[in-house]
Amino acid sequence: MSLFPSRPYDGAGAYAADYFDLYREGAAKVDRNALDAAGRLLAERAAQGQMIFSCGNGGSAAISNHLVCDCLKGVRANSLLKPKVHSLSTTVELLTAIINDIGSEDMFSFQLESLAGPADVLIAISSSGTSPNIIKALTWAKANGMATIAMTGFSGGEAAKLADISLHVPIDNYGVVEDIHQSLMHILAQYLRQAHITDATLLGSLKF
Repeated sequence: MSLFPSRPYDGAGAYAADYFDLYREGAAKVDRNALDAAGRLLAERAAQGQMIFSCGNGGSAAISNHLVCDCLKGVRANSLLKPKVHSLSTTVELLTAIINDIGSEDMFSFQLESLAGPADVLIAISSSGTSPNIIKALTWAKANGMATIAMTGFSGGEAAKLADISLHVPIDNYGVVEDIHQSLMHILAQYLRQAHITDATLLGSLKF
């Protein structure tokens, strides 16, 4: 993989052209079988009433939090499904207390110890795939019977290897990776909704 950008650009338009080319390349390389597996897993566990947890740092935290919005608000619209979704990245008071008193590596796994149960799902989002708190969350989840999905970029890191389902974007640019992860989040949320709508005329009734 070559790094982007590898040269200076005279204008944002030319930069955008290459950026979008890289986006299309990265999106095309996402394993469709893995995406199918992620959709099936989330649909199955949500229908069973299991919790779906998400987590991430920085831009990935924003994607983690956005997943809650699209699932609790978006998926429920005109569908039979009421998914239980919680982002472990969402409460600054709790996160800073854990970081200050225990350690940053525990900021997600510590929450899972109190909130998660066997057969729940963890979606861990990390462009590098190497963030220690993401690795610890995935390790704890697997050791305690949870199903795991990792969204990663670059080489995938340990997170891609640990997860039951790896949604890997093999691109070396944080913005492009995060954009594709955001798209994957939207795809999974919208897939859940359409899979639980009994009236086909309602499929396009909500603009996510």
